[in-house]
Amino acid sequence: MARTAVSKMPWDKYILRPVQNSPPAIIPVFIYGTAWKKDRTADLVYQALSSGFRAVDTAAQPKHYREDLVGDGIRKAIRDGTIRREDLHVQTKFTSVNGQNPDNMPYDPNASVTEQVHASIRSSLEHLRPKDAPESVDEAYIDMLILHSPLATMSQTLEAWAVFESYVPTRIRNLGISNCTLPILRELHSRVNVKPAVVQNRFYAGTQFDVPLRSYCRDHHIIYQSFWTLTANPELVQSDAVQVLANRTEISPAAALYCLVLGLGDTTMLNGTTNQDRMKQDLTALRKVESFSEAHPDVWERLVERFQQLTGDHVTL
Repeated sequence: MARTAVSKMPWDKYILRPVQNSPPAIIPVFIYGTAWKKDRTADLVYQALSSGFRAVDTAAQPKHYREDLVGDGIRKAIRDGTIRREDLHVQTKFTSVNGQNPDNMPYDPNASVTEQVHASIRSSLEHLRPKDAPESVDEAYIDMLILHSPLATMSQTLEAWAVFESYVPTRIRNLGISNCTLPILRELHSRVNVKPAVVQNRFYAGTQFDVPLRSYCRDHHIIYQSFWTLTANPELVQSDAVQVLANRTEISPAAALYCLVLGLGDTTMLNGTTNQDRMKQDLTALRKVESFSEAHPDVWERLVERFQQLTGDHVTL
């Protein structure tokens, strides 16, 4: 697998390929993650947007997310002029029955997959509407709908995806999949009309850092979304490449890890910090590392090469 050139990477955002003749969409490299925020969700989303985040990740999965409170936080930021809806990337997920709390899910678990998906999307559009008025749901749209995990069979996965496609590009702008293996991604990509725009996976040693899958994504213009990046990788945080970058740019080791993962190319990052100072520091770190990579391209390239040796990206196939 040949190493991709990274010194010229876009440090703030990627442009997704056009879907069904619609204008290309923009996805920021940092996406605020809202899992497990519970009753703090609205305040934390508002803090993230006030700090400079322009993308938010949630899910129609009450077990782990408060999608309704994500909407509250977004609407507060829109009301006070912090953001405009058109400048924000909002992504949510359809979660199948197996990932839901049996006592609290956004659809009837006994309904067909098709009916479950429609109900989940209706719920998400209501939660993520741009204004407080209930009728503003008619203006609501979702920038990215992600299949939280493949369903039990490929037939069911394709059934869910077909419903996703029926909303594109008017109510849903792009589609993605999470917790996905390379064989499933290959089959899905080959059998659907609206191709996945993102794959959102855990980035950690247990999957060998998804090296072959990320290569497939690059070859097919799919953005890889890394999550669990910090929690699952204490060894990477302590690695020489991360520590050197942190020292040279005067950023935290955590932010340096984020930047080196982004430096692998065609990658975005879920960032779920609950500390507003850290929100601002992580966003500032992007600018610092961008300046460093431009001022010292050879050093930056060597640091990325050392990091790639740790993730397996240096291997040529």
